[in-house]
Amino acid sequence: MKNNYKELREARHAEARRRKAERIAAQAQPDAQKLRHVFTHPRRWLRTMLSNLRFSLTLRIALHYSIQLFKTTFLILLVFTIVYATAQIPSVNATLDTLAALAPADGEVYSAQQLVGLPLNGAYLLPEPLPTDAKGFFASVRLAFSDVQTTDGYQLLLYRDTVHGGLVAAFSLTYVLYVYTLLFWTLVCCDLFRVVYFMRGKHRLNNAVLKPISEMTEAAATLSANNLSNRINIAGTKNELKDLATVINGMLDRIERSYNSQKQFVSDASHELRTPIAVIQGYASMLERWGKTDKAVLDEGITAISQETASMKELVERLLFLARHDKKTLMLEMEVFDPAEIMSSVHRDAQLLSSAHEFVLLPLAHCSVNGDKGMLKQLMRILVDNAIKYTPPGGKITLGMTHVGQECVLSVQDTGPGISAQELPRIFDRFYRSDSARKAQSSGHGLGLSIARIIVVAHGGKMTVRSKEGTGTTFRVRLPMVDIA
Repeated sequence: MKNNYKELREARHAEARRRKAERIAAQAQPDAQKLRHVFTHPRRWLRTMLSNLRFSLTLRIALHYSIQLFKTTFLILLVFTIVYATAQIPSVNATLDTLAALAPADGEVYSAQQLVGLPLNGAYLLPEPLPTDAKGFFASVRLAFSDVQTTDGYQLLLYRDTVHGGLVAAFSLTYVLYVYTLLFWTLVCCDLFRVVYFMRGKHRLNNAVLKPISEMTEAAATLSANNLSNRINIAGTKNELKDLATVINGMLDRIERSYNSQKQFVSDASHELRTPIAVIQGYASMLERWGKTDKAVLDEGITAISQETASMKELVERLLFLARHDKKTLMLEMEVFDPAEIMSSVHRDAQLLSSAHEFVLLPLAHCSVNGDKGMLKQLMRILVDNAIKYTPPGGKITLGMTHVGQECVLSVQDTGPGISAQELPRIFDRFYRSDSARKAQSSGHGLGLSIARIIVVAHGGKMTVRSKEGTGTTFRVRLPMVDIA
């Protein structure tokens, strides 16, 4: 039994070791594939790794500056080399002049005593001078680099024609290269120091240049409907960042005005809808209690509900009109016609609408405009309805049409109480009603003139108003005329 148990335990251990080895091999296989991918496509792997890294803006600016600095280093070195080589020309010419005035000691090679004090490794005369043409020039260039490295160091062979023949002077480059190398590494070390200093001091860049960007980010992150009045602090910002902060603040101003306008619009619309709904609900309750047995109460309730329903329908239609305008979905059916027919139709309808006012239609100066006939008729009805509401019984309302230059002018004039100078700039605001209208408790929702202005602007026209308290108000609509050939 012990032997059987021991064999069974060893078999289990062997099976466990086998499974562990398979698991390790399975885990190692993807790693091996990744390594093969890395070694076979190193550039692709490097690009993928770098693209996954998200460097800070400060670090990216620092890296960009460092790369540009190294690029300009090579250009500076090239310019330095040219300037340094040019600076050696007077010394070289003076040495050659001194040497040309001497004759070689043995007729071909200058002796060491003759070269004392001169930066030369040696000098000699060619058996035959080099020609003065292009071949001679290229021959002198080849000669200059024919024996650069020697046991005494580096040298440069320069050629010149003299009275004694073709002179070849071996200038030693040991000291020159020493000075050049020293200056070269000094420049490189200075650039490296500037790069390291810039990289280590990137927080100063962040405080001096990028801090406004951080403030913009924080302001945008914390912006919500509850703090739309927050603005970016532009103190300390300069140039483009200041312009950017100013533009963003202006955008926030427009967003806040639009949001407040929308909130006010919803609030006013809710208030205007609440009143007729409350009236309808009240009369419905009254009809439920007494209308079944009392005919007078029934008639009163039906009449009131019908009036409030019509008023609410008108309000909803005007709200839909404004919504279509705000969504840029307002469609106009444009055609060329004479507005005289609209003025005549509106005049007839006004006479049927109110018998307590005097309506006058001035002689019409015929002209042609391109517009939506239905919209322009709605415009004139709004102006006439306003005149009827605010003109006391017995008052006079005058409709006219003329043309001034290339404009067709439609006008509605009343003899009502007029509009004060303080209220005049706000009469086209949505849901705005003047104090006189509230005191008179005249019907209306304060949307008519807003819709009228939208219609005029959609036709490329202008609307003007003149009013004087105690005298009356005149609305004029100017529409561009169309020439009919």
